[in-house]
Amino acid sequence: MSITFLLACNEYDPAAQIVESADYKKAESFFDTNSDSAFYYFNKVVTTSIQPLEIAMAYNQMAVIQYGAGDYFGSQESLTTSLTYLNPKKVDDHACLASDYNELGNTSLKLQRYRSAVDFYDTALKFTTDTSFSISILNNKGLAYQKNRDYSQALKIFEAALVQTTRQKTYARILTNIAKTKWLADSTYNPVPDLRRALDIRINEKDRWGQNSSYMHLADYYLSSKPDSSAFYAKAWLASGIKLDSPDDKMEALEKLIRVSPRPNDAKTYFIRFAKLRDSVETARNAAKNQFALIRYEVEKHKADNSKLQHENDEKQRQVIALVLGILIVLFVAVVWYRKLRLEAKYKLRQNELKMSRKVHDVVANGLYRVMNEVEHHKQLDKEYLLDQLEILYDRSRDISYEDSAVANSSFKEQINALLTPFGTEVRRVSIVGNEDELWDSVGLAVKQEIMLVLQELMVNMDKHSRACNVVVKFEQIENQITIYYADDGIGINGTPNFKNGLTNTGNRIRGIGGSITFDSENDKGLKIHISFPAT
Repeated sequence: MSITFLLACNEYDPAAQIVESADYKKAESFFDTNSDSAFYYFNKVVTTSIQPLEIAMAYNQMAVIQYGAGDYFGSQESLTTSLTYLNPKKVDDHACLASDYNELGNTSLKLQRYRSAVDFYDTALKFTTDTSFSISILNNKGLAYQKNRDYSQALKIFEAALVQTTRQKTYARILTNIAKTKWLADSTYNPVPDLRRALDIRINEKDRWGQNSSYMHLADYYLSSKPDSSAFYAKAWLASGIKLDSPDDKMEALEKLIRVSPRPNDAKTYFIRFAKLRDSVETARNAAKNQFALIRYEVEKHKADNSKLQHENDEKQRQVIALVLGILIVLFVAVVWYRKLRLEAKYKLRQNELKMSRKVHDVVANGLYRVMNEVEHHKQLDKEYLLDQLEILYDRSRDISYEDSAVANSSFKEQINALLTPFGTEVRRVSIVGNEDELWDSVGLAVKQEIMLVLQELMVNMDKHSRACNVVVKFEQIENQITIYYADDGIGINGTPNFKNGLTNTGNRIRGIGGSITFDSENDKGLKIHISFPAT
């Protein structure tokens, strides 16, 4: 059988764009001298390379080595894996695709899967534009039909390939296959002239593998008709197989010699050699299969160990990153919290300042204004009374907190009366309605204090701006709600009330005790204010 032997992807495609790694080059250096080492480094390439085409080529080369060792199933596995790294849409991958499918066809021939072999060869032809390689694939396809005993189809393919070839080695190969096919199709056909012609070409071309094929075909042809001629070519075949170190050729040649040897002793000698070689080859091929599996296991184990180490390093790195992120988060939270505390402290300070400002305004300024008002409108003020009022004002301005005890130490009704009455003058009448002790029994001290300041603010504001002649302040309780009605006949408020510091403080104080305040004013018709808050 003259087939095109397995070709690596890059052996016939110098245009393939790839940068070969150091491991790939080392594997190639061992390819013809040490197949185990070559396989080892090719296997390293497939586990370490980042170039898909280089990985595919490495699997292709591994398939070559496995095929040569008789591991046809292993070779097919490597080839199908090679295909997974190739893209039919990428022109640079086409050469390797053609090689992979051609070699899958060859392994299928060895496994006697002829129909599959034809399909693989057809696919290989789709991916090659190299004329010489296309002719080789056609030759292999013809052999698949020949092995399947479809001799007419085989001859059509061989003859179509023969007219295209310009290389003497290829011509001799196809000529041999044509002669063999014609003889298989017609036992009366004499293939010797064409077989001898092909042998002469191969001798002239120094094609040792081609010569080996010619010796095989001539020994086969003469097996029945001329045993001595068959023995002659079988011996030449055996010698060629020894030179080529081809176990299969040596065994097949010995098998022929056993059948054609005229003397039993010679046949016995050949049989003993055949038996030893067969056992040796079987052992070697099993060992090779195991060795290939071991190499793959060791490389995969090394890869797994590296992956585990990488995973551990990645995990440590993630832990470091997590720790750094945790520290950053803590620092961020601390900064935010610190800024929040500073803002709260500033806010509290501002509130305290505002509170103190309100107290100064309500207690000191309004208190002083009330005393001034009494001096202005009451000509016959007792000097001792005036000094007492000033002393009270002085004490409250020195320690504003004394106001709480002032509210607590006397009747709240009397305190309100004492606050409102002095605002009455010769031209202004202040009327107080509903201010009874029972009204204030359930009201807390802090609320009373705020009411005192609110009323003081309203009366001061009235005295300054209203020009009122009559002022009425009415107190009333309905269920749990105390209402204060204020009304005067002054000039009122023009438009929307202008809440400056005094009225703003008033509104804040009422809201602070859970109450509400509303203003009702018309120009020249006076001002009405409605204040409401819970009694308890």
